[in-house]
Amino acid sequence: MARRIPQSFIDDLLARTDLVALIGERIPLKKSGRNHMACCPFHNEKTPSFSVSEDKQLYHCFGCGESGNAISFLMAYDRLDFVSAIEELAARIGVDVPRDAQDGPDLRPLYALLHTCQKFYREQLQSSEGQAARDYLAQRGIGPQTMERFAIGYAPAGWDRLATKVGIDRETRRQLQLAGMLVVRDGKTYDRFRQRVMFPIRNRRGQVVGFGGRVFNGGEPKYLNSPETPIFHKGREVYGLYEALQANRRLERLIVVEGYMDVVALAESGITNAVATLGTAMSQEHFSLLFRHTNRIVICFDGDSAGQKAAWRALETVLPEIRDGREVRFLTLPAGEDPDSWVRTHGAEQFIDAINKAPVLSEYLVGRLAQLCDLDTVDGRARLAALARPMLEKISDPVYKSLLASQIEEVVGTAIIKRERTTVDRRRGEKSRVRKKPLVMTPLRRVVAFLLVKPTLAAECGDWGWLSELSMPGLEVLHNVVESIQSVKTPNTAVILERFREAPEYQALKRLLGWAEHVPETILDDEFYAALKALKASARTQKLDELMAAAKERSLTPEEKALLKRLLSQPDVHK
Repeated sequence: MARRIPQSFIDDLLARTDLVALIGERIPLKKSGRNHMACCPFHNEKTPSFSVSEDKQLYHCFGCGESGNAISFLMAYDRLDFVSAIEELAARIGVDVPRDAQDGPDLRPLYALLHTCQKFYREQLQSSEGQAARDYLAQRGIGPQTMERFAIGYAPAGWDRLATKVGIDRETRRQLQLAGMLVVRDGKTYDRFRQRVMFPIRNRRGQVVGFGGRVFNGGEPKYLNSPETPIFHKGREVYGLYEALQANRRLERLIVVEGYMDVVALAESGITNAVATLGTAMSQEHFSLLFRHTNRIVICFDGDSAGQKAAWRALETVLPEIRDGREVRFLTLPAGEDPDSWVRTHGAEQFIDAINKAPVLSEYLVGRLAQLCDLDTVDGRARLAALARPMLEKISDPVYKSLLASQIEEVVGTAIIKRERTTVDRRRGEKSRVRKKPLVMTPLRRVVAFLLVKPTLAAECGDWGWLSELSMPGLEVLHNVVESIQSVKTPNTAVILERFREAPEYQALKRLLGWAEHVPETILDDEFYAALKALKASARTQKLDELMAAAKERSLTPEEKALLKRLLSQPDVHK
């Protein structure tokens, strides 16, 4: 799958990615010299040993040895596969991931077509026919700037207004149907959305992938969403995320609400970090998406019974995504209130204050379970423990799991889970407790390590043609590293390392890079040239011995004789 994405695109993507910003959105970094430091997110530690290099666009933990580039970090921290990590980085800088024919049909026409639909609905909202929709939005307190920011539109009355205006030929109508904009029933084609306020649903790159339509003059259903299409999957998208990312350079938190109007109304009040699900319950994939952009999420559903049931389902769903450093709060609104009505009544400042005082996940969970049990009785406390155990089992982070269990145990008065001998780092493996054998740094390994940490050395030291003439174990790896450096216009460490992701020597190269990170920059160049000189001497001596031994058993070829003559003429061969 990785090979289907052009290497040149991956190189450019890594060159344009700010690794410090990417990691800083997930864990707190502190400037330390030329690098940024933090406690490692991949093993348990109290003293920061996790270093992020802005120059090299690499991270390295001096404690557990974990290292890599932006792609590696997303794969390890966000638990994405390779292609998803590429897509995540592409979304951050607003570009599409190029694909070849093996990846299926070209979906760009669908994106372009939905953009045209959005434009049509915007025009209709501004027309005389859209006056009633504009009046409705004004009544809800939504001003022109907010309408513009969310590209709100209007689907006019009539069965085929969109089909007539946009579906200018048979192929376009087929594409409109594929995109969920037209419905075919009993041999007739008509618009899916009619006489509704239209909310375009945009992905993180700002591409329209679907629509939500709301009635404003009676009728059912109140909300109508696009169906599942090749570019729209309700379980993977949330409404308002693109707009939140555009309005906030750094998202301190995201507020999850139930409806489009809640998101828009909050934005009108100056609260620009709200998102909404698309007519479905919050999924683990939704939470995974949101946690890529912030470590703090607030669940703020309506105050009615259905809203509170949805909040509890959200709690159960988020448990596998919870880990040390992430925070989820639950804001319970009064019955009959939703975020839109609450903010209009009490104001944005009080809403933010209520969020700051809302219980975190652990408090909300224990509080809700306590309401179901009589804690004054043994049976009641036993029931609470029984209800809590399966929820604790959903938590993969051992630190958070242990802390939450301790909080519940304070209520029930007894241990409710069996703790392993080592309660931290089971999810991340044994890397924090297993010491790898120290590397034996031969001249060859030193040269490779220094080239990885400072690729410009490859051009500074002249011709590498001697690599093809000599033979010794490992020279092929060096040749591949040099070749990769020479093939990149502006090589940096992150780009070069990425080119070996699928190679057998990838892990070995990461270890060498980790070793080189310990070498002070002031002596790095001298150390490189000393290692290169020693490597050349060793390789020449080995090749010379091979040729001399061969000459005793057979006649050398003309090429071998010429190489032997050159090797013998070099004074430093025996040094």
